[in-house]
Amino acid sequence: MDPNEVTQQDPHFYDRADAHIHLSNEQTQEQTPGKVSASMMYATARFNAWWAACGYSNGEEFAESRQEHIEYYVEQYRSMLEENLDDYSSNFNSYILQGAEPKSDVIN
Repeated sequence: MDPNEVTQQDPHFYDRADAHIHLSNEQTQEQTPGKVSASMMYATARFNAWWAACGYSNGEEFAESRQEHIEYYVEQYRSMLEENLDDYSSNFNSYILQGAEPKSDVIN
């Protein structure tokens, strides 16, 4: 699903994303951003594995769909990462050099 479609269907999409970002920003006060990023990616993978499993009645059935879930989540992550990398490239001076907070509610 296109991230723009998700945000149009869910007005609280960015509120939840921002809550995760704020938690990660708080954690960088005591840990390196790399460690926080690794923990966030692991938590996302763990949650998504749980969510994917919720749609099945047994482990064998779920295991048969493993590759389908991997492809879906990797495709979604890649799309969202590309959009955010493009956003940071376009706004590098204001986000990084001037220390501005990026607007998470803008997907170009």
